[in-house]
Amino acid sequence: MKNISRLRYFIYLSLIIIGGCTTGKKALQKGDYDASVEKSVSRLQNSPKNSEAMEVLKTAYGLALQDHLRKIDEAKMSNDLFRWESVMYDYQKINQLADDINSCPACLAIVPNPSKYITELADSKYNAAGARYGSGLGYLRENNRQAAKKAYYEFEKTINLQPDYKDAKAKMEDAYWAAVTRVVVQPIIVNSSMYKLSADYFQQQIDQYIAKYSKNKFVIFYGEEQATNQKIVPDQVLSLNFDDFVVGQTYVKERVEKLKRDSVVIGETRDKKPVYGTVKATLSIFEKNISSSGLLDMSITDWKTRKLVHQQKFPGTYVWRDSWASYKGDDRALSNQQLAITRRKEQLPPPPSALFLEFTKPIYNQLVEDIGYYYNNY
Repeated sequence: MKNISRLRYFIYLSLIIIGGCTTGKKALQKGDYDASVEKSVSRLQNSPKNSEAMEVLKTAYGLALQDHLRKIDEAKMSNDLFRWESVMYDYQKINQLADDINSCPACLAIVPNPSKYITELADSKYNAAGARYGSGLGYLRENNRQAAKKAYYEFEKTINLQPDYKDAKAKMEDAYWAAVTRVVVQPIIVNSSMYKLSADYFQQQIDQYIAKYSKNKFVIFYGEEQATNQKIVPDQVLSLNFDDFVVGQTYVKERVEKLKRDSVVIGETRDKKPVYGTVKATLSIFEKNISSSGLLDMSITDWKTRKLVHQQKFPGTYVWRDSWASYKGDDRALSNQQLAITRRKEQLPPPPSALFLEFTKPIYNQLVEDIGYYYNNY
């Protein structure tokens, strides 16, 4: 019985504590009037006769309204270019508090006519949009790429605030194209018919990368043919050239091992008893490495000034390996692993075009990483 009584006491105490927290009293004491109103409204929706929540709502709403109106007056008197966004924010909070109270019948008994500022909110949004629009025009007049980028975002904010504000959409489009960097990527030239297909495949990978590039909306890549067809005047030209490449350098290494093994059955006596002895063999292991490598130069040039603005060189290497072996002597001197190698035959290496393609793979990875790093925050 004592345990049951204690359990009831703790449950009762917990309910008191929980009730105190959810009425918004603590938020009110901390001066967070909006949160206090929200919590007391929530409490009264679930428990319409909660006296503490009623008192909290009555006090918190008055203080919240007073606080927001004070901030609105202060913002209107400030010299902040974007002060109307602060005004708008506070009107939104006031209206949200009114909506919360209107959704709670018990709350309307405490605050019968919560204030709403619909016209004032609309006016503040319009004024806020005008401030962003004016800021965007100012940046656009600076007539440089970085300022145009700022103008783009200002017109974007204008449209978010007031979708049909003047010609903000057209100005945003103008700002975008004034901010864009047009980069024409020249094709790689390989003066060898043997490697043309491999070089073409490497070029296709690069073309796919630049076609899908989207990390910086203010950078657009064009292939040379595409730029010519569309009569694009580039801001920059990205050139790719192999400074040097070597395909199929062959190295063959032979390693000879003298092998012997003792206590091997080499025969038997007349009475069928095994005869033990030593067996010997000479193992020749061949290792063939075919190395292919190249060095790609990437340079970015400003089209108007013809000045080099960025350059990097990317090395790539691919080594094709093969191994096999032969032996002379008694195969019992070889381990199972050594014996398995002797059963392998020398393999035909990949064709030169395949070797060329393989050494370009690490080059491609370095290349796109550098392009991304350079242009992502350009």
